[in-house]
Amino acid sequence: MRKILTLEDGREVLHKVAAPVKKVTPEIKDLVEEMFKIMVDGVGVGLAAPQVGESIRLLVFETADDRGALINPQILRMEGSEVGSEGCLSLPMLHGDVERATEIIVRYTDENGKKRTTTWYDFEARVVQHEMDHLDGVLLTDRAIKGTLHLVEPDDEDEDSPEWTFKHEHEEAGVL
Repeated sequence: MRKILTLEDGREVLHKVAAPVKKVTPEIKDLVEEMFKIMVDGVGVGLAAPQVGESIRLLVFETADDRGALINPQILRMEGSEVGSEGCLSLPMLHGDVERATEIIVRYTDENGKKRTTTWYDFEARVVQHEMDHLDGVLLTDRAIKGTLHLVEPDDEDEDSPEWTFKHEHEEAGVL
């Protein structure tokens, strides 16, 4: 199974504009299912294909209110604005404030090859916009409001958590 890339192991693909998906194939459907599993295992609400090393225009998301796979998504309209805190599975422990539209209309192809147009609001709109940034090689560190990026401290008693591992590996390497 693929793994979530971080800047240390995936800088090149994470900062690259992803290629369009030409056709929804069985391999794309398999990738969608694998990405949903990786996202859930990583305790995330969204994941873009570049984050797992596939530089294609595909993302998945799952919130309490909605779940979807978007292939070749395009934002048709954006309305409203709200600043909110965001994290990213490719930048574990890093959070920052990002201004996003509160309503978006997106045209995309679903994992069954059907063309769709959907309107998302508030949290779902934020998640879709964040993941679409990944398709253009844009990261949280590029989008966050200056001065708002900060590390979230892990529970130092949970040595099995990815956050604890990230922090201590980077402290040992002199990065943090």
